[in-house]
Amino acid sequence: MDRIRTDIAHNARVWNYWLGGKDNYQIDRQVGDQVTGLFPSIRQVARADRAFLGRAVTYLAAEAGVRQFLDIGTGLPTVDNTHEVAQRIAPESRIVYVDNDPIVLTHARALLTSSPEGRTAYIDADAHRPDDILSSVKPTLDLSQPVAVIMLGILNFIIDTEKATAIVRHIMNAIPSGSHLAVTHPTLELGGEGNAEAMAFWNENATPPITARSRAEFAGFLDGLDLLDPGIVSCSRWRAEGDPDPEVAQFGAVARKP
Repeated sequence: MDRIRTDIAHNARVWNYWLGGKDNYQIDRQVGDQVTGLFPSIRQVARADRAFLGRAVTYLAAEAGVRQFLDIGTGLPTVDNTHEVAQRIAPESRIVYVDNDPIVLTHARALLTSSPEGRTAYIDADAHRPDDILSSVKPTLDLSQPVAVIMLGILNFIIDTEKATAIVRHIMNAIPSGSHLAVTHPTLELGGEGNAEAMAFWNENATPPITARSRAEFAGFLDGLDLLDPGIVSCSRWRAEGDPDPEVAQFGAVARKP
């Protein structure tokens, strides 16, 4: 396993810090605070992205009837991980987590708990290599049956938009009608202008590098899929109950493969 580097900030650990977790190092907190100074709403983005996960998985399990979940770019375990939300609703749900960060791998056992009726698995794989992911999930997931693919805050680390779009299509092409894609992505178009300087700082001082995308580029990930209401919105506004939450500079959407 790769050595966990503590001399450079890493996204999974900084994200954990923004969410109030303890699985981070001093360098992660320093860079996280610097980014927060440049873009003060970043903690709200992190929390809204996590809340989107809960609402999306709840919809997919309770209303769409999905029983298989492929969570790519898992990040560090926190409260209400995909398997916990899904298996509360449908204990027979099967979940595969995918990440290639060594610190996430060391925490993977927290993701491998499961209801007796269901199953969870963790695979160490890179989103840049979708064939490796698809072949590795087969002991746990039946790819002839619908799968919900979860890609929250992961495509922004694939800098080339054509490549990122091709990866999404490759994965969605491998699963049947009735499958779903839930995706979030940072943008500069929802009050995120201050994020440009923060991203530039991040790319000079942390890893992996990150990019924002426009609504049109984000929509490209959903080509060929049926976009569910309310469409492409700030992830904080996707099917949120009660008074509308403030917008954050992160698109969110869920779409179904026809």
